[in-house]
Amino acid sequence: MEQILAELRAIAEETRLRIILLLARGELNVKDLTNILGQSQPRVSRHLKLLLDSSLINRHREGSWVYFRLSEKARNHSFVASVIGTVDEDDKLLQRDLTRLNAVKQSRSEEAAKYFASIAENWDSLRKLQISEDKVEAAIAEMLDGKLGNLLDLGTGTGRMLELLSGRANLSVGVDLSHEMLSYARAKLEKAGLTNSQVRQGDIFNLPMESGHFNTVIIHQVLHYLDESLSVLKEAARVMSPKAKLLIVDFASHDNEELRLSHSHRRLGFSNEQMAEWAEIAGMKMIETQSFPPDERMPSEANIKLTVSLWLFERV
Repeated sequence: MEQILAELRAIAEETRLRIILLLARGELNVKDLTNILGQSQPRVSRHLKLLLDSSLINRHREGSWVYFRLSEKARNHSFVASVIGTVDEDDKLLQRDLTRLNAVKQSRSEEAAKYFASIAENWDSLRKLQISEDKVEAAIAEMLDGKLGNLLDLGTGTGRMLELLSGRANLSVGVDLSHEMLSYARAKLEKAGLTNSQVRQGDIFNLPMESGHFNTVIIHQVLHYLDESLSVLKEAARVMSPKAKLLIVDFASHDNEELRLSHSHRRLGFSNEQMAEWAEIAGMKMIETQSFPPDERMPSEANIKLTVSLWLFERV
């Protein structure tokens, strides 16, 4: 009873309700919320603290940034879902907030697209600066052993994962938003004679595929460019069949802030605990992990040394 009252008191204020409605659409940081709400950082932070104290939202820190999201537990409470569901979508204040939210997301997308267009031709070589790619690819092939069925590669880039794994798949599909990346991917797949592979331009947050169609999904060095990684895991789970496998390859948690500026990274890697939590929310379970510390003998831009991690999940 006391917890319910605390949640009701927290949500019964205009700004905090606006924050709840925004976080219901994805993770945001304080800077995002101050820009959208048009309020000062101290004021927004006070509202966030009250929402945190009531357990309506969660937070997690990545380097100097802190992200907030709607608590999955709280969202399941019928009265919270009811409050969110009964807000008039045509409300002028909500529409203004959503317009500003879309502007924030659009700005990030344009920044990322500009970056990827500038490095598309050299993308494969850039990925090899941290650690021997042979070691990582051998681990990928080992963790995804046997027949792969229908394979989906989210954020396929230049199609390297399709090159590596298509020989064991019935059908392999790569999805990416970058036209420049896909141009290189198509040329490489054609040259390799991989007739069972195809690439499509599409949004990995809203895949143009039917539910339950894929037996294997891979997300290779993509999530650290995204603000809403959990949303991608949920969408991946949607298109996966029961017992299907998802393999994520990305950086382990680190504190190199320079990567946000120089390489458009939105996230400073991920911990095993974070991945396990997201997997559970998305309807999956973690079944294996593996990590590769940086190879000190490898060349590295500005002495950037990161650990590469692999996380294998199974659709429940």
